[in-house]
Amino acid sequence: MVAACARMEPPPHPPSPAAAPDSAELVCAQGRNLKAVLCQRCGSRVLLPGAATFARRELLLPAMRKKAAAAAGGGGGDVLREHWLVRDMFSFENVGFTRDVGNVKFLVCADCEAGPIGWHCLDDKDSFYVALERVAHE
Repeated sequence: MVAACARMEPPPHPPSPAAAPDSAELVCAQGRNLKAVLCQRCGSRVLLPGAATFARRELLLPAMRKKAAAAAGGGGGDVLREHWLVRDMFSFENVGFTRDVGNVKFLVCADCEAGPIGWHCLDDKDSFYVALERVAHE
């Protein structure tokens, strides 16, 4: 893994447009998601607006595929840096988890099982990361 499971606090304010033009339009002044977060594949709602905080953290996520293949690990992956940080798993509208891969569970769409869309370290029960590049916004 690129990132250890150490706790990481979100930035004090949203990214500047010069730093991240794509994410700036998705983040409100309080650093929370302005739009609903959806599965890119099936359109299922993952998070409601305001349910997550923008965070920058380098995380290695396996390539997108169905839940069983994502849990198996291996193969290629992507280092993703921009995420929605969710502190309470009950804030999700619709998310599934893979089996443990070491001390990590990957987040997938609960409807179509596409993923991983995010990452959760079992050592930190209060941090669930959803990669901005792996979801759609509405």
